[in-house]
Amino acid sequence: MKLKCSYIVLKPELPAFMLLTVLLALALPGCGIYSFSGASTTGLSSVSIQYFQNRASLVQPGLSQKLTDALIDKCKAQTNLSLTNSIGDVNFEGEISDYNTRPLTVGADAQAATNRFTIAVKVKFTNTVQPEYSYEQTFSRYEDYRSDLDLSAVEAELSEKIIELIVEDIFNRAFVNW
Repeated sequence: MKLKCSYIVLKPELPAFMLLTVLLALALPGCGIYSFSGASTTGLSSVSIQYFQNRASLVQPGLSQKLTDALIDKCKAQTNLSLTNSIGDVNFEGEISDYNTRPLTVGADAQAATNRFTIAVKVKFTNTVQPEYSYEQTFSRYEDYRSDLDLSAVEAELSEKIIELIVEDIFNRAFVNW
């Protein structure tokens, strides 16, 4: 048995559709109030990001630089704020406060079946234009991995994922106001 499917394709009037698209493209990015990322930067012109020191009990070389660079890249890509070396209208500072791995689940042989790799970052965000949006908060994320894998075999990949998630959380808390 063959089924017949029929559908209707709605085509917008091309000239009107193109005009609306061009007008939206010109109007939205230039307003400086809202971006497609959801970031609100009303009244702000600059951002400063201080180097995040690694104060965790286990120090992974290069992690501080990766975190700092990821936050700089996120702010450059998702806002129209200029990056400054002095203190900007908004300023990020903080430290990596935890970096660890722990057994999560235990198998039948009393050995760990899954381990949890965690990174935590303390952040102080200062908004000099709208001080009510300033905050101090610790952001923590984790990734689980099989215990038959050595941490050194998965550490680079997992830390990259975790840093990406933490930076997203820091950015959203500062600019999307969730």
